[in-house]
Amino acid sequence: MSQTLRIGVLGAGHLGRIHLRCLQSLSEKWTLVGHFDPETEANQTTALMAEEEGWAHPSTPFTSAKALIQASDAVAIVTPTEHHVALAEQVLLAGRHCFIEKPVATSFEDANRLIVLRDQAGSIVQVGHVERFNPAFQATRLQLDQPRFIEAHRLAPFNPRGLDVSVVFDLMIHDIDLALHALEGDVVKVSANGVAVAGDSVDIANARIEFSSGAVANLTASRVSLSPMRKVRLFQPNAYLSVDLLNRKAQVVRLEDVPPGEERDPYGLYMDVPGKSARRLHIEQPDISEANAIADELADFHAACIGTRPCQVPLEDGLAALRVAQDIMDRIQSPHST
Repeated sequence: MSQTLRIGVLGAGHLGRIHLRCLQSLSEKWTLVGHFDPETEANQTTALMAEEEGWAHPSTPFTSAKALIQASDAVAIVTPTEHHVALAEQVLLAGRHCFIEKPVATSFEDANRLIVLRDQAGSIVQVGHVERFNPAFQATRLQLDQPRFIEAHRLAPFNPRGLDVSVVFDLMIHDIDLALHALEGDVVKVSANGVAVAGDSVDIANARIEFSSGAVANLTASRVSLSPMRKVRLFQPNAYLSVDLLNRKAQVVRLEDVPPGEERDPYGLYMDVPGKSARRLHIEQPDISEANAIADELADFHAACIGTRPCQVPLEDGLAALRVAQDIMDRIQSPHST
């Protein structure tokens, strides 16, 4: 039986309540001590949700972040981005483990100092790049073999809830993390453009990220789309992988050499390239589980905290994605800079 730890949640807004709900199914790992949110409405909504859904472990509202941190072994920070670093500093100075929703901060410089505090405390810090745990991505990740090109489209209808940061920090950062996770090499060049449509910050953006290995990621994100989309396409030698993160579907297309003289399947798909052996297209649709990605990342956080496995999305990964996101925003705001 795994070691149970106490966890508190800072922030009871839309995403904070999702974390509180997911923790209901993880009682063998986490004992929910409660949450803190300074907004009365957020606390009332949380209580109402717990009653309507019949939570086995309703969340107790605390009167301060400090009190919640002291009562917990680990804390999940699910607040507006501008508060992440200050709250994480409190958590780490208290010697607690820390889960920080993405993005880690509004600037790389602010977040970078958390490295020292984490190491001094000997604590685990995990960043909430939840798409790593998306079952569609999990179903295909083991089939990645040095992908050379990634194309991602992440589109969402307008929602004022995320306007505290640009679409690059709000949405595109998910695909930045996946690209950094899947592609080899260091980022050597970033090109980007974007525009504000509904508000004062960038609402739609496109970025091209080039890596020292020669790999390239082309990312598009919009929060003013009529229809939602979260698709990632990965191209690697002899294979193409399509991952629909929103609808939890995936397809893997492989090219297999056909031996000379072999009889062709009349129902098969073939590719004939002059000067090369004929190839057959082999199409697979991996089985995808019904897993809850947020519950899975919180379970993974627990495993890291008790030392049974390494942290899968450490602070360094969150900082790497944040640095690229900041670079993209710099290119958008100063398109002629080098």
